[in-house]
Amino acid sequence: MLDGIDTGLLEMKRAKNPRKAIVIVSDGGDNHSKYTSAEIESLVRAADVQIYAMSVFEPSFSYGLTTEEISGPRLLSEIAAQTGGRAFSAAIASDLPSVAARIAVELRNQYVLAYYPSNQAIDGKYRHVEVKLSQPPGISPLKAHWRLGYYAPGE
Repeated sequence: MLDGIDTGLLEMKRAKNPRKAIVIVSDGGDNHSKYTSAEIESLVRAADVQIYAMSVFEPSFSYGLTTEEISGPRLLSEIAAQTGGRAFSAAIASDLPSVAARIAVELRNQYVLAYYPSNQAIDGKYRHVEVKLSQPPGISPLKAHWRLGYYAPGE
């Protein structure tokens, strides 16, 4: 799975659209990828690609699963969160169409926020980003998802 994410990121570098997204359908368990989860998390932090995950995990069949399969949904969630995307769980395969519809709605209903950082150092370091919302009265609860950070330009 992790090698598949790397391949997807490489393909997105050639994509022509400015907004890029990858949708992963997986149980999150990795089967002998050459990349580690830490390496992939670093790659997705550097990429300008949102990742959404559709985790297929049937809890009633958890007996006999590997450690990777059990921790898979958490890994998918961590990877997606790094990019401003999200991970959704489908308890059974028949839930996948409704999960896909939720992802499609999120992708169509996004706003882009931009800012200029006060730290102008050109050091190539990773900078964390936090977004806070002020809830206006009388409006349904607002939810925000954002990239958790970015790499500053390097020398």
